[in-house]
Amino acid sequence: MQFFKKYSLLALAISLFVLLSGCGAGKAVEGADQYITTIEQIDIPDDIKVIGLGEATHGNIEFQELKKDVFEVLVKNENVRVFVLEGDFGGGQQINQFILNGAGTAKEAVNALDYGIYKTEQMIELVQWMHDYNATVSEDRKIYFYGNDMQRYDYSKKGVLDYYKVVNEDAFKKYALQLEPVSNDKMHELTTEQLKEIDETIENILSDLQTNEGNYVEQSSTEAYLFALQYAQIMKQRTQLFLNEGDYTKLRDQYLADNLQWIVEFEAERGHDKVFMTGHNGHIEKTSASLAGYKSMGNYLDDLYGEEYFAIGTDFISSEFQAKNGGSGERQIHTLENHNDLVDAFSEVESNVFYVDFAKARKSDELSDIISREQKMANIGDDFRWWYKTLKKFYTIEMTPSKAYDSVIIVKAATPTNVIE
Repeated sequence: MQFFKKYSLLALAISLFVLLSGCGAGKAVEGADQYITTIEQIDIPDDIKVIGLGEATHGNIEFQELKKDVFEVLVKNENVRVFVLEGDFGGGQQINQFILNGAGTAKEAVNALDYGIYKTEQMIELVQWMHDYNATVSEDRKIYFYGNDMQRYDYSKKGVLDYYKVVNEDAFKKYALQLEPVSNDKMHELTTEQLKEIDETIENILSDLQTNEGNYVEQSSTEAYLFALQYAQIMKQRTQLFLNEGDYTKLRDQYLADNLQWIVEFEAERGHDKVFMTGHNGHIEKTSASLAGYKSMGNYLDDLYGEEYFAIGTDFISSEFQAKNGGSGERQIHTLENHNDLVDAFSEVESNVFYVDFAKARKSDELSDIISREQKMANIGDDFRWWYKTLKKFYTIEMTPSKAYDSVIIVKAATPTNVIE
């Protein structure tokens, strides 16, 4: 009996170890380095309108650096002039003003997003690079920054009210008073009744803007008017998320897609026919693979743009990353080993960061088979508890790579970002 008791404990320990360490490493494909390129060699098909870059975690240096590295290549080689981040729309316009006009500092501009995951040296370097690039090129070569998220109020509210100061002083005073309770700091304290009142106020703003379009445009400009309308729409979305918390995730991805479509159409009018979008893997992928059962932004984009949407996923083999503990709210460093057929196929490649275009990978029968098989790919947000490592479903999404993405960037060993509080 004692023997079986010890055996059971040993079996339990072994099982727990396997769970904690993830699945074992798969088979490396011989000659896999023939099917990779460097980031600098990324080549996007000519007919693409939207290029999406996912990130496997929000808390790794390498994935944040890829935002700049990939965008720089697209600016140079693909004539892309528009950068869109999974971040606040209103705050994104503060960054846009900095990179175009140089007011303030890159750090202050990044802080306007009010997202902890972006308060990093890598994001500051990205924004500073955009600013410095714009200072060296002609007007027709300048780049533009947007956020397409709607989880904040402050700068969209400011955008709407600043517009009314120009076109309708009485309306400004009225709406400023009615929107007084609305702020990033206090928005989680709003009651359902207050939210309904705010929603009604925003509906009135939208109606007023649409009714008086001709008059308002004459006093400002078409561009200023369209931004005011979009700022109000962002506030409407944020309020609806609060009022429909049961559908929060579903609505958010729909709104992310709606806002990106607005940016694509607005910039197309200015002669910019390609847009670069970066966000979490779960938003970028095309197949709505998440077990949460909602339609991903990438799925909406695939419906909207079809073959004109090019999705680049990311994955890793090992990662030391930082994320917020949803229980305590403190940021912690976690270490994770990650294996699936795709990353393991390239495990013997010497480079730490490399690009795999699936069109090229299909020339290998072995790789073609691998990217066509369903597998668990890394997908870690800004909330992570140590016990998430016990089951892969807590840090991956099961998907077929060739259906979800058009290519993937693999980071063999990823290192943690440091959030600047």
